[in-house]
Order: sequence, then C-alpha cells, then structure tokens
Amino acid sequence: MALLARNEETVIAASNFVLLPLTLLSSAFVQRNLVPGWIQTVARYNPVEWTVQAGREALTANPDWGLVLSRAGLLAALCLACTWLATRAFRTYRRSI
Repeated sequence: MALLARNEETVIAASNFVLLPLTLLSSAFVQRNLVPGWIQTVARYNPVEWTVQAGREALTANPDWGLVLSRAGLLAALCLACTWLATRAFRTYRRSI
C-alpha cells in the first residue's frame, strides 16, 4: 500500500480504515455472545478476533494451549501470506523504476 500511496498520511489513513472495522467486528470491546449473529460469523474469520482469543486464553489460569496455538498458527499463516504479497509488490516496484 505504501508503494502505491508514497505518502505517510495516506498509509496511516488506509490502515485505520481497515483496522478500525476489524477491531469493532471482534470481541475486543464486547463479549462475543452479546453481539448479533452476523457479527459473530464475521468475527470467526477476523484476524483481530484470533489475536484477542489467543491473548485472553493464554492469560487464563488454565489456558487451552490448543486454542492458543491454533490461533497463533492462523496468524502465522496470514503473516506468511502478507510477506509473500509484500515481496511481490517490492519486486514489481523495483522493475518499474
């Protein structure tokens, strides 16, 4: 995104444009069972929700490490996919110069 925008303020605005709805559509502020069903469905595929679940579970007295590791695995897979996309973007940008 930064390669396209080439402006710090634009990147910050775009990041907030994506991150704020993802945060609001997770259980970061409200318990998951108190939100409407469609938000619960969206939260199931939301990376912010995966982070919240893993963090909360890891801090409990008797954590379910299976849940923590599964959410960490999903986040690692997302990180790898973003790294791959960023690498492709840098290569494309470098060829265009």
